[in-house]
Amino acid sequence: MLLEARNLHIGYGDAPAVWDVSLDVGAAEIVSVIGPNGAGKTTLINAIAGLLRCRQGELRFDGVDMTCVRAHDYCSHGIALVPEGRRLFVKMSVEENLELGCYLPAARAGRDQSLERVYGLFPILRDKRGQLAGELSGGQQQMVAIGRALMARPRIVLFDEPSLGLAPTVVDDMFEIIARVREEGAAVLLVEQNVLKALGIADRAYVLEQGRIVSAGLPDELLKQPHIREAYLGV
Repeated sequence: MLLEARNLHIGYGDAPAVWDVSLDVGAAEIVSVIGPNGAGKTTLINAIAGLLRCRQGELRFDGVDMTCVRAHDYCSHGIALVPEGRRLFVKMSVEENLELGCYLPAARAGRDQSLERVYGLFPILRDKRGQLAGELSGGQQQMVAIGRALMARPRIVLFDEPSLGLAPTVVDDMFEIIARVREEGAAVLLVEQNVLKALGIADRAYVLEQGRIVSAGLPDELLKQPHIREAYLGV
């Protein structure tokens, strides 16, 4: 497995948020983590991205113990995050935001090639490359956030609620783009409240509730579970 998490415990100060969570992501695999708001999904993905420290447990990426790696070195190991809410520099241009993703020497050397890759995925961004990021629509800003992550040439991309606040038609396009990220060779760990969309593109999935994994398996298997159908699909 490319990413292996075992018995992770994560919290804020004295407040625990995630308990005893284990999951795996294989190379060029899409794995979704679904669950209600407040379940601990963002906490989990931020810990995997190095933004939070795990109190207990094991986190390995390509065999490397990431609990011993400094937060700002996670990117150099091939981990990139598309954060919830996009978190762009709204007073900087589209291209300036994209270039922030390739500050590492290896990524910087391939800047032009990476920009062409991003503009190939998102042609509208080529047209708006000199425009301020804050002037873009929500969907276009999400494209910039994904493009910024891809500029780092990651081996895995972590998506935190990529459909949040987007129009339904834009959401469809966003999930197609996530599938294309995998097709181009990067693994994907997707945290998402849109259960049908998240399961629709996943190879495997986990259900996180109240900080714990309560179910895991193939998407079709999860959709057949009465609890999943009642709690998330209203069936």
